[in-house]
Amino acid sequence: MEDEAGVRAFELAEVALARLDGEAAASHLAVAIRELSAVGDNRRAAMACARLGGLFSDFIGNNTAARAWFVRARRLIEDEPPCLEQGWVAVASLGCDVDDPDVLLANASLALDRARRFGDVNLETKALADSGLAHVQSGRVEEGMALLDEAMALACGAADQDEVAGKSVCSFLTACYFACDFDRAATWVDVLRRRGLLGHGAGVPIFVGNHCDAVQATLLCELGLWGEAERVLIGAIDDFERTMGIPSWHPAIALAELRIRQGRLTEAEQLLLGKEGRFQALLPAARLHLARGDTELARATAERGLRAIGNDRLRAVELLSLLVDIELLAGDIDAALRRCADLAERSNGVEVPALSARVAATRARALSASGATGEAIDLVESALNALPETRLPLLQATLLADLARLHDAAGEPVAARVEAARAASAFGAIDVVVPPADAALLARLQTPASTIAARLATLTADGTGWTIAFGDTRARIAGSKGMSYLVQLLRNPGAERHALDLVDGVEGVSAEGLDRRRLGDAGPLLDGRARTAYRRRIEDLRAEIDEALNTGAIERAEALQEELDGLVAELARAFGLGGRERAASSAAEKARLNVTRALRTAVGRVQALAPEAGEVLDRGLRTGRYCGFDPRPDEPVHWIVHP
Repeated sequence: MEDEAGVRAFELAEVALARLDGEAAASHLAVAIRELSAVGDNRRAAMACARLGGLFSDFIGNNTAARAWFVRARRLIEDEPPCLEQGWVAVASLGCDVDDPDVLLANASLALDRARRFGDVNLETKALADSGLAHVQSGRVEEGMALLDEAMALACGAADQDEVAGKSVCSFLTACYFACDFDRAATWVDVLRRRGLLGHGAGVPIFVGNHCDAVQATLLCELGLWGEAERVLIGAIDDFERTMGIPSWHPAIALAELRIRQGRLTEAEQLLLGKEGRFQALLPAARLHLARGDTELARATAERGLRAIGNDRLRAVELLSLLVDIELLAGDIDAALRRCADLAERSNGVEVPALSARVAATRARALSASGATGEAIDLVESALNALPETRLPLLQATLLADLARLHDAAGEPVAARVEAARAASAFGAIDVVVPPADAALLARLQTPASTIAARLATLTADGTGWTIAFGDTRARIAGSKGMSYLVQLLRNPGAERHALDLVDGVEGVSAEGLDRRRLGDAGPLLDGRARTAYRRRIEDLRAEIDEALNTGAIERAEALQEELDGLVAELARAFGLGGRERAASSAAEKARLNVTRALRTAVGRVQALAPEAGEVLDRGLRTGRYCGFDPRPDEPVHWIVHP
């Protein structure tokens, strides 16, 4: 046959994939595409293109190249008479990699038609799973979950292609994650494990098992079991990378989310590096920028997500909630209220109690900032009443803290103290890091005013320095990097900060932004300004790549991806990643030494002026690569920083 060489190359690619040799598989697929295209066998050539796209997406992690091959596959097959290959090409990518649910649904509907027309139960399984995910993301949760249950029944029964069944399970787990339907995920886990689709074996079982572990850990986080969630995620990452020899995906992103909530921002960035092209990493990336106070970068990242997801209502709720907080931090209350109006419209009719509660909390923050505190209180109280008592205790504790803050702002001290006591009890029953702002609020509302006044030490900004006040002591201390680092830690007690984060917070961001011509001259140590410039250029490149792909400018997208890969590699080296832990001259090591020395000097200066209060600082201060201020609950002095 004329296409014998192409068919043989395709077969060799499948053999290489079976032994997890991605490089050899890519080489054979390239030959197959060339040979099959040359003889006009468009159907097989399209399948080889789709296979190569999946290889770039799932094994190599290059979604730009993956999307380019998927586009070529569709072009090769679109003018053919109705055939099975059209269905397989339509759902070639993972469902969770298709940003717009309308596109996902259209592709799945085409595939479902071909599957039923030609009797392919494996294709039907994937099409049903992707259809279900699209419906869930568009807010039609009940309809979507019914389709997903049907897909899971086929995956555990009639479907006999493990790879296809595994991709279908990924769509199912993604839907459960976004809809917070953890009970439904749990009902299928044992069945999927018995079917062999979940486990520790190389290939499909560990890919799907990794995704399942990420969903389980997300549930544990919402239940307030952060220590257990951390153990699950670290174990999943280690198991996957040891077995497959490539970076983990779902658990790494879930662990990054947890690290942000723990205040361990540099670790979160390390986990997200190179994964920002996947939508699952976009939300935590935006939250990371917000946690660092970079509202411009956080806004750009979140808005990029909104542009990509089309009519996706569940993910839009998360993105718009984040954008409200971004506008509030930036001081633009009118913009926050406009985002709230969009949030209310997008969330209307979405029957997901946890999302509804988060929407209420977000809207309440914006209303309170605009002076409508009474309306904000009503919103949060309604959200609490609608939230089941026994589920999602972390969300309940957070809402109670919000309610205490609102009552305090409204000048209702009795109600504020009551809700603060309830919030403290709720936080005390779970294993989490209480957000610093909430911890400070609850400590203040639960401590008698007379006690606070007597044992309060304060640092107040006064131009270029600080004024220390403790008891009868009033003294001025000059500004320094060490004092700036110390203030960052005092404002976030209990949070762990990487030395590089502290340096970034003090050095700030260059007003001029990034000069691309000088990017290579940032120096091997990548100081705070250079790292910020890299982050901003990476986000710009992500947006430019999306635009190029959406307009069909594939070659431009690939060129931009090459530049992006280089920047990600440089930023990774700054953190000592990639198996090249840098010696004493590394940025991280240099930051550790300088920050530790500066912090200890600053604390010594405070001790000289206010010995008792300074001793509390000294006992609670942790220095090193990760720094923090962790005062004991029974300390005789409570430190507060005033702007």
